[in-house]
Amino acid sequence: MADKLSNAQIAWRAAQDLPDDAYVNLGIGFPEMIAKFKPDGREVIYHTENGILDFGEAPPAGQEDWDLINAGKKAVTLNPGAAFFHHADSFAMVRGGHLDIAVLGAYEVAENGDIANWSTGPGSVPAVGGAMDLVHGAKQIWVVTDHVTKKGEPKLVKACTLPLTGVGCVTTVYTSLAVIDIVDKRFVLREKLAGMSLEELQAVTGAELVVNGGIKDLIVPEV
Repeated sequence: MADKLSNAQIAWRAAQDLPDDAYVNLGIGFPEMIAKFKPDGREVIYHTENGILDFGEAPPAGQEDWDLINAGKKAVTLNPGAAFFHHADSFAMVRGGHLDIAVLGAYEVAENGDIANWSTGPGSVPAVGGAMDLVHGAKQIWVVTDHVTKKGEPKLVKACTLPLTGVGCVTTVYTSLAVIDIVDKRFVLREKLAGMSLEELQAVTGAELVVNGGIKDLIVPEV
């Protein structure tokens, strides 16, 4: 099987699809990396639920201002015109449908767009955070994730077995092996690694991959 993409490469690939002038929330952890890869000449306004709109890249090491952090407690910079607001106002933006895209990590994504990303089941430490608001408030939900679990089991499945975060909400999944859109409750394959056959990809995917037209090669730089 072909080598898989790193998390940074997955984040880079997702960043290339962010439309100009989009209002975007990046989930805590892996999705935060997307802020590093905004395409040149494209304006993307990043929102963080602790109360900043239009933050920029992380500052150089040693130059952090720890009064300026995102929801994941990572230091950020501010773009000209950035705004601060109360936590409650931030969630009003989310719940009011004012975000174009929210990018989240996931434990499982089902072919109908269900997502499980807050609990791995009994015995786990649940971490709801703002995800349950984001999956219902943002106009599009993107997921960035490894294609399989650490045990090699599919994370893209026919039906989620873990506690759900949201129902029928995911629109696109960027994985270590492919880019997949969810259309009419099916996984529609858009791109895959060039060195991987469709049969190999299907073998590590827990639901049918639909091919509508051609499949592009998933090509990313070293980042």
